[in-house]
Amino acid sequence: MSSSLLAQNKIAFELSFTEPQAHYAEVQMNISGVKSAHIDLKMPVWTPGSYLIREFSKNVEGFKAFDQGGKELPFEKISKNTWRISTANSGKVKVSYRIYSFEISVRTSFVDESHAFLSPTGIFMYPDGQLNEASEITINPHETWSKISTGLEKVSSKPNTFYAPNFDVLYDSPFEVGNQDIFEFVAEGVQHEVAMYGGGNYDKEILKRDMSKIVIEQTKTFGINPNKRYVFIVHNFNSGGGGLEHLNSTVLGASRNSYNTEAGLLRFLGLVSHEYFHLWNVKRLRPIALGPFNYEQENYSRNLWIAEGFTAYYQDIYTKRAGLQSPERYLMTLAASISSVENQPGNRVEALSDASFDAWIKQYRPNENSANSTISYYSKGALLALIIDLEIIHSTQSKAGLDELMKAMYDEYYTKKDRGFTDAEFKSMLEKVAGKSFDDVYRDYVNGVKTIDYNKYFGYAGFTLIDDAAKGNDAYLGAVTALKDGKIIVTNVSRQSPAWKSGLNVNDEIIAIDGSRINNVSDPRLSEVEKFISSKKPGEKIEISFSRDGIFRKTELTLVRNPNHRFRIASVPNLTQEQLAVRKRWLKL
Repeated sequence: MSSSLLAQNKIAFELSFTEPQAHYAEVQMNISGVKSAHIDLKMPVWTPGSYLIREFSKNVEGFKAFDQGGKELPFEKISKNTWRISTANSGKVKVSYRIYSFEISVRTSFVDESHAFLSPTGIFMYPDGQLNEASEITINPHETWSKISTGLEKVSSKPNTFYAPNFDVLYDSPFEVGNQDIFEFVAEGVQHEVAMYGGGNYDKEILKRDMSKIVIEQTKTFGINPNKRYVFIVHNFNSGGGGLEHLNSTVLGASRNSYNTEAGLLRFLGLVSHEYFHLWNVKRLRPIALGPFNYEQENYSRNLWIAEGFTAYYQDIYTKRAGLQSPERYLMTLAASISSVENQPGNRVEALSDASFDAWIKQYRPNENSANSTISYYSKGALLALIIDLEIIHSTQSKAGLDELMKAMYDEYYTKKDRGFTDAEFKSMLEKVAGKSFDDVYRDYVNGVKTIDYNKYFGYAGFTLIDDAAKGNDAYLGAVTALKDGKIIVTNVSRQSPAWKSGLNVNDEIIAIDGSRINNVSDPRLSEVEKFISSKKPGEKIEISFSRDGIFRKTELTLVRNPNHRFRIASVPNLTQEQLAVRKRWLKL
């Protein structure tokens, strides 16, 4: 990086941690070239990739502003996330503030005596109208810390200093500061850093090998890896999960002692696969609403089912292609995903495109009725990716699949046009690649709530979806209970179930069934309510006694046959050559 370029920088940040045990990060912001009588500094209210207004300004304390001589400048907070500073035409302004950081997640900052994780949208303010300005960020680690991990480029002439060409890049570049265990590997010409916080029973050599395989397989799809360097920040907890994608890095949550089991390792590698695929899908190829961002309000899109759902589909596809799981295991995972979606009543209530649009008010704020009223654009979006993949392969006689669609979209809208795509443009490219109309898929499955005809699409590859629960005759109440403070409490009531129709509510305390006291049991896997229902048959009537807000009540209901599915995917006999070709193309056999 040239010194002349750095000399033009007008914004510089310096972060310190004098009280990490109290969860504070101290921020100093220096702004030069100020020519107006006042300047407005703003804090984002959300972070890209996590579609919820999080109000990061709530964590700001001790805001102060000074001129270049150190004289304190007056300021006024004019909105929830805006501080207006009267600059007195000083030309240079220095601002200081503290950020309380004590929320563990991949999208929020956390500081304690062991480390600091900095999620930039909740740390760095920006001058209004200057999101395109470059900045330098200097990190002063606590005296007990020695390492800094971030995707930002280092400033070679200054220790612990990094360069961001604009605020979009800065907000897409988290920091891990502490004593993290760092190891590296090279795949597809890209240097990959893995920064492990929290310890764990991971084997570095196994992770290097398996993560490299995922990188290689994903790069094959697009023919190019957009980075020279990539950083995995991994937070290992007693029980952890989740991830958040960034421009050339990701933050992953993991369980520290699960790496040495087959299931635990595959779970982690699936998360790696998901977030790494976002390098192409979302961070570059993206719905048009997802950048440039408005950091002060919701950025609505009806295409999160593509952004996240397709990525959820590919995460398992790539672990299979990389040889990290067998085709048989992949099909078992896929069948379980179908069961999960089809057993959720909200799947028949809210359309996938509406679930995408409503992410800002529903996805990250579930309540006791969410399963009845909405569906995840991750899980159902993955199933749309599945049927679209199979339909393209079938309609093109195995010459193309979803890979070709994603590459065509990437080449057209990221590489060539450097902008996001509209819903119509995605559908148009899909139909061009497949050589057929997808009006019915969009009408029924994207914008409608019709049940997917899975066997139509699985049939292309010589598979069939079998419901092993179809012949069952188990009784069904439709209420989920949990043991809380020694009481059996209703935690969920399924739409149109006997419990729903009888008026049983979430938070009701179940006391007795048919006059017999229901006691808590030592085995939490099977409550006394479930144990009682399992002894009954569909059509039988029962009387439930319960307490609601301290008032004793009763309700009578008739049990029905359990409507839930338990799917598996099986091969059909006597496969045709066409089915074999589709299967080979789909599963990369």
